[in-house]
Amino acid sequence: MLSTRIWVGALLIAMAVAMLVFDQRLAEWHYPILFVFQMTCALAGCCELIGLLGAERAPQHWPSYLGVAMLCAANWAVHCLGESSQAWTGILGCFTVVLLGTFFWEMATFHGPGRSIERLGTTWMVVAYLGLLPCYFAQLRWLYPKGAEQGTLAVALAIFVPKGCDIGAYFTGRLLGRHKMTPVLSPKKTWEGAAGGLVLAGLTAVGIDRLGSEPVLGARLPYELGFGLLVGAAGMLGDLAESLLKRDCQKKDASDVVPGFGGVLDVVDAVIFAAPLVYGCLWFARQ
Repeated sequence: MLSTRIWVGALLIAMAVAMLVFDQRLAEWHYPILFVFQMTCALAGCCELIGLLGAERAPQHWPSYLGVAMLCAANWAVHCLGESSQAWTGILGCFTVVLLGTFFWEMATFHGPGRSIERLGTTWMVVAYLGLLPCYFAQLRWLYPKGAEQGTLAVALAIFVPKGCDIGAYFTGRLLGRHKMTPVLSPKKTWEGAAGGLVLAGLTAVGIDRLGSEPVLGARLPYELGFGLLVGAAGMLGDLAESLLKRDCQKKDASDVVPGFGGVLDVVDAVIFAAPLVYGCLWFARQ
């Protein structure tokens, strides 16, 4: 299990680095590799989450897929149409259309009292979780001028700081873990592992910020470490949030498509939760 986790993890890191490097060269084409990456993860995650919820708590299937896909595509549409300054207005408008659309779908398929309210609620949860939150991740590419290396560094921070925290927590927990952090929600997590994860998250933030000629965090050590600790903690919460969904659905993993890790959701859960905080911190740093 450990060896599988290591080689698959190394492959995933290599794929993420390749995406960042090649998309930097394709800036004039609006970062197409990132689009494919995010759309694939979003739809795969949607499939896994619908499967986790099961028949008794199932959301509206096609509106869930369509809503997640529309929100993902909206990130690129607003920039391709030349409305970059109104990006969040366009994304919010798309989200509003999706929410209203779920009402229309439920009204059109209504056959009497049943699960209408539950279906609406779970559909909105799926769309917000896998459609809206990842918008912050995508918009990091346009937080800086098109083609600027800062955009690449920003996305790298959003990926590798929370995942660095995950890696640090995993190995520190295996070596030193004694005190359970969340015995019911995620029994294998320990306070020692959490501390190790946060340390690696801070160091990862420092290392990535100083890779470029124009650091997005200003190469200021206190700010870099603080950023790493905050984003690492957000990543932990994202991991626990997905654990909540799995435990409530009485499943160990979202699926088994990623050997050693589980499902796509098990890989991206930390990044999804950390992305809004990364965006907020980097937006503030630019002011």
